[in-house]
Amino acid sequence: MLIVIKIGTSTLTSGTNKITPPLIVELARQVTAIQEAGHQVILVSSGAMAAGREKLGYPQLPKGLPAKQMVSAVGQPRLMAIYEQIFALYGRTVAQVLLTRADLADRRRYLNARSTLTALIEHGILPIINENDTVATEEIRVGDNDNLSALVANVVEADMLVLLTDQQGLFTADPRNDPDAKLVEEVTEPEIHPALWEAAGGNGTSLGTGGMVTKLQAADLARRSGTAVVIAQGTEPNVLVRLVDGERIGTHFAPILSTLESRKRYILSGRLSPGQITVNDGAAVALKRGGSLLPIGVTQVSGEFDRGDTVRVLDETGRELARGITSYSCTDLTRLRGRHSDDIESLLGYDYGDEVIHRNDLVLL
Repeated sequence: MLIVIKIGTSTLTSGTNKITPPLIVELARQVTAIQEAGHQVILVSSGAMAAGREKLGYPQLPKGLPAKQMVSAVGQPRLMAIYEQIFALYGRTVAQVLLTRADLADRRRYLNARSTLTALIEHGILPIINENDTVATEEIRVGDNDNLSALVANVVEADMLVLLTDQQGLFTADPRNDPDAKLVEEVTEPEIHPALWEAAGGNGTSLGTGGMVTKLQAADLARRSGTAVVIAQGTEPNVLVRLVDGERIGTHFAPILSTLESRKRYILSGRLSPGQITVNDGAAVALKRGGSLLPIGVTQVSGEFDRGDTVRVLDETGRELARGITSYSCTDLTRLRGRHSDDIESLLGYDYGDEVIHRNDLVLL
């Protein structure tokens, strides 16, 4: 199972104005236990601004994006240094990944981000993701790491997204103000009830940029891509291990679509390039049996298309067999057709994988 875990500033600081290393030690222990049980993990972490303010001695700064970017620039390496030191205690290697909305909106950069994250988790390295606040402008900012974590879950087609917060989960009202507020244990309806949106309104802590409303937005986005979502309290004992083991903690959001159905809908309804790839009979049989398309099976390339475009796949009679997202441009594929996958790097000087179209990116017609 692939799990994306988002940890907020309020959890990392335990409600104070300082990063709390013991809490990160506990997080590292649980993440290590999950990985050793055979699961893959990606961490989306807030806290750069909190770490920066602490390092600078909590200065009085002017309002506006440049001051926030300055504080984040100071805090991000400090935050990563803490993560690196603590995860090293458990023999784990971490990697920093900084993203903006533009990285996930542009198709080529989206694919590059997915390839990088996939390579990291396949090699047992823990990606720690934050928004690239230092260079992000208002136009390309996601704005909060809750929604960024949902976008990341979509990119890697995660099975579960866990949003850790300072509350037990989503309540029918703000539990800090209403003693009658009740925990919402499960949300299964396709449309989230307006009363829950109203109850989630409002910002979180002064150090963070999100609140319960951004977690609800993130949960709604991720479940529409086929990811199960949980909002839970970060200080709940052994919360991550218990959730992965299937225990019901916090608020659960059932996925509306399977990840496969979501991907197929994207391929069939998305923009179709004029590109076409003709394959030989052996490749056609392999595709029908659920295989990927390899360069050796390609006999002809026509039309203009780039890496990441959706193209038609034809058999030798000209009949459309499938549609899929290609890993190589028409120019690259013209050079690769009929060749073995082992030849890709020597022919191009780089490679994006052995497959022209991976089976997960292919829909048979």
